[in-house]
Amino acid sequence: MKIICEKEKLLKGINSVINGVASKTTMPVLEGILIETNEKEVKLTTYDLEIGIEYIIECNVQEQGNTVVNAIMFSEIIRKLPDTEITISINSNNLLEIECEGSLYKLATMNPDEFPELPKINIDNSIEIEQNLLKNMIRKTIFAVSNEENRPIFTGCLFEVKNNKLNVVAVDGYRLALKTNILNSNTTNFNAVIPGKTLNEINKIILDSFDTVKIGISKNQALFEMENCKIVTRLLEGEFLKYDNAIPSNWETRIRVNKNIIQNCFERIILISSSSIEREKKYPVKISIEIGKVVISCTNQTGDAKEEIIVETEGKNLEAGFNPRYFLDALKVIEDEEIYIEFGTNISPCVITPIENDEYKYMILPIRMKE
Repeated sequence: MKIICEKEKLLKGINSVINGVASKTTMPVLEGILIETNEKEVKLTTYDLEIGIEYIIECNVQEQGNTVVNAIMFSEIIRKLPDTEITISINSNNLLEIECEGSLYKLATMNPDEFPELPKINIDNSIEIEQNLLKNMIRKTIFAVSNEENRPIFTGCLFEVKNNKLNVVAVDGYRLALKTNILNSNTTNFNAVIPGKTLNEINKIILDSFDTVKIGISKNQALFEMENCKIVTRLLEGEFLKYDNAIPSNWETRIRVNKNIIQNCFERIILISSSSIEREKKYPVKISIEIGKVVISCTNQTGDAKEEIIVETEGKNLEAGFNPRYFLDALKVIEDEEIYIEFGTNISPCVITPIENDEYKYMILPIRMKE
């Protein structure tokens, strides 16, 4: 095997696949990148038995071949080489040689025959969506995915295709994020729960462009295909929350507020409420709504904080406690200038929605305030 490739192209490929490398495994080959040539292309593959990533790079292939090399060592060497052409070959001792200007590195290789094949997926349902739309949908929901492994179904996002709409939903037990997009073609209804880890990797790879990504779903696997990249992942099993029933359809108190103004208030008050999630739950912020204004306050061992904003209000006066971090996470991903925040009672969820459209909804459960 011998290839000559621009560093920039090679590094982009490595960065795209590197997080598919297994970190803790009894199979050393899974800590490597599988390098395979094909005429004028080289394919890089990583697979940790849950997520597999393939990336194809156009380059000058002078000799065909394949090998597996330690991913971390290979990527660090390529990253630090000069920004020019890099020659990669296998020598007579089966070492991978990396040459660039005056630099020469030799790395031990592993048997490519021991590298497991990515699952072959028999696609039952599929959709195509622009990469920029999918990127936006992931960005607006992924932060609400659960980190608790005792409820594995909530460590992923629900992808639900229903009535020619794609709904992406994340929930962690304290909050829920829902982003909807209308699809351009008629599609069969289906749903699948994609692991959050996979979606984070997809979001790093896809571009903010109008190029499409094809999403294919089988019984227990999902396939994301782009022009030069393919990602295979297992699906999470279990019953996801019936989110339609969880989001309140009515409100008793509603405010209309400038998104940036209330976001800045929460960013200041969180300095007092604490940066640790555990302490935020212990010391929530209090939201008090009266006619024409909302007061956000916090009192704890650190000190006191109070923010008052003039807003449009409808409905009853209200006092309720919330985790300020949960508000901030949603506010940071909303681009709209103005938002509605709708409340029920002081023990029922509040819902944040942009005023201009109903394609994004974010729900937060309150925290009981100490007397």
